[in-house]
Amino acid sequence: MTKTPKLITVIVFTSLLKLFGCSGQSNKGDTTSKGDSLDVQLSKSIEDFKNRPIHGVLTAEIIDTTSDENLLQTIFDNLSEKLPKDYEKEFQAVTSWNKPRQAIYIIWALEAEVNNGGFNQFYFNSSGQFAELAPEALKLVGATKFADLATRANAVYQKENAKITEHQDGTLEGFSKSYDDNPLNKFDDEFYALYKTENLQQLQVDFVRKNKQFFIDK
Repeated sequence: MTKTPKLITVIVFTSLLKLFGCSGQSNKGDTTSKGDSLDVQLSKSIEDFKNRPIHGVLTAEIIDTTSDENLLQTIFDNLSEKLPKDYEKEFQAVTSWNKPRQAIYIIWALEAEVNNGGFNQFYFNSSGQFAELAPEALKLVGATKFADLATRANAVYQKENAKITEHQDGTLEGFSKSYDDNPLNKFDDEFYALYKTENLQQLQVDFVRKNKQFFIDK
């Protein structure tokens, strides 16, 4: 097993997450129709996601006319277009951007990994190279609670690195075993719970709208 070289944006396809959240509660007596409706909505959402416009050049007009729901995806897609084909140079490219662009990209990386496989996966994959920059990125958009959590997780990862990575020998079995009694696991539940008290998506959306001059290409 090798470390993931780049982010898979579909991991945090936010409209799908919202769809599951809204549709998860159904009336017991109407499970078939609800299930069919969910399948239709899910298929449409996936199709819309696949066919979404990706802007290599981002303008103020595009930002202003993009809904809050789709804004972060639009920004991330634009930033992804700026990355070199050689993902070994990802860190160098991202850290050459202005701080607002760095913040959105790094937070997206953090959320994608933690929501998919916890902090253990975040540090294991190439996204982990942004770990030390994550607290600053979160503070910049106003997510102070998430910033504090990221700072504490970084400290534990550094202190307990030998234990955390002991079984990470490049195999899937080794990576799976590294979750056993992993001191990072406690931060996963805290991360998920924080969404209830600190709206990370809206904080980023508001930040982009207030600082759109840092995201436009012309």
